Amino acid sequence: MKSEAHILIVDDDQAIRDLLHDFLKKRGMHVSVARDDDEMQEVLSRTPIDLLILDVMLPGKSGMEICRDIRKHSRIPIIMLTAVTETTDRVVGLEMGADDYVSKPFDPRELLARIRAVLRRLDTSSAERRLEPSVYHFAGWTMDCSRRRLVSPDAVRVELTTAEFNLLETLVKSTQRMLSRDQLLELVGNSAAYGYDRSIDILISRLRRKMEDDSRSPKLISTIRGGGYQFLPEVSTE
Repeated sequence: MKSEAHILIVDDDQAIRDLLHDFLKKRGMHVSVARDDDEMQEVLSRTPIDLLILDVMLPGKSGMEICRDIRKHSRIPIIMLTAVTETTDRVVGLEMGADDYVSKPFDPRELLARIRAVLRRLDTSSAERRLEPSVYHFAGWTMDCSRRRLVSPDAVRVELTTAEFNLLETLVKSTQRMLSRDQLLELVGNSAAYGYDRSIDILISRLRRKMEDDSRSPKLISTIRGGGYQFLPEVSTE
């Protein structure tokens, strides 16, 4: 994990911004803050960011809308902050492409642990990709793990969130093997972020919408009733 990761905090509550800014700086991180989407865009335009902490309830454009827009062009890790603890709101956040979720009020030490876990997963996956085949081919698709790129049989690049790509990579590397939801949570390394079965179903649904001709009759990722999921195509590497 980067010793001086650059964290951007987007929250309209100045007390929370100040608290997290000071707390994270004392833990060796570089920290920027913003009150809303406009200030966030200004920060992003002038400096690279390693991870975004994004409040759900913001003036103007909401955190959910911002997350959705960012995911159209970027895989920057996103941790959502929310005062709402209902499962439906977590589901919406995951649907939008968030990497983790922390409910207010929270202990800053818990948030720090989540930040480190997300950044560590990215570093670990990068190291693993250097030791394994970097390019996989299946059913006309090409998946380049070193460049984090997925290209369709029609030679169109398909944008995936970090969580979507990690799950697909796990399935591809375990092709034709049935994996339970618990196994997928463990293998993907997102049990802290997605600690309930529904999260895997959400990610599978998102992958099917992006990859299957008919998501209701999938030919790539099969549901094993009462068991989990299985990636069906034969896979070749280079």
